[in-house]
Amino acid sequence: MQLTYLLIDFLTVIICFVFSFHPKIRFNRYFGAFFLSSFIVGLVFIGWDIWFTKTGVWWFNDKYITGFKIFELPIEEILFFICIPFSCIFTYFCLDKFFDLDWKTSQEKVFIPVSIIIYLIIAIYFRDNIYTLVTFLSLSITLFILYFVMKSGWLGKATTVYLLLFPGFLTVNGILTGTGLDTPVVNYNPEDYIGLRIFTIPIEDFFYGYEMILWNLFLFKKFSRKNSLDSADIL
Repeated sequence: MQLTYLLIDFLTVIICFVFSFHPKIRFNRYFGAFFLSSFIVGLVFIGWDIWFTKTGVWWFNDKYITGFKIFELPIEEILFFICIPFSCIFTYFCLDKFFDLDWKTSQEKVFIPVSIIIYLIIAIYFRDNIYTLVTFLSLSITLFILYFVMKSGWLGKATTVYLLLFPGFLTVNGILTGTGLDTPVVNYNPEDYIGLRIFTIPIEDFFYGYEMILWNLFLFKKFSRKNSLDSADIL
């Protein structure tokens, strides 16, 4: 049972990792760009994780972890910030390589500002719930920076891919939050989030993951363009 979380990390990434070497995909050429981006983003989200763990917003069930910790975080939780982004960025890379998922500029011009406003309203309305407040406030800031400051034109496409990944998200986060288990791997303080769940998953988790993937993707694109000699294959 103590290998449960570690096994979830492994199963999340192993298939994507193996197919990274496929001759029609060759995602392995971008391992350097991915690990650099995930390291930078991971520092921020691990810091967020440490803060919330210390303040009791969430905590981990010792029954499902090996017991090895860094800064009070299970090693499995730290690996989460590598395995999940890897699978998501790999999926984005493949779908973007073989399919046209681009949004019209007019669609993004409506979707992004409306999303920012909605997330700000949610953050303000649920300001007494720290997980809700931090998640939706930081996501609104993220979208503002990426769209209006960085002029990123791929946010709609990234949103489509994230929605396509929902079955996997529901499976992984579902198990972590208690689906199919006697008790959850990750527990949440009911005072710190809205209380709305999809199956066993707090609604905030979906937006937390969305923000994490957006920043991973942004940096991955930057580092890929900078380091690759084959610009034709860059996202």
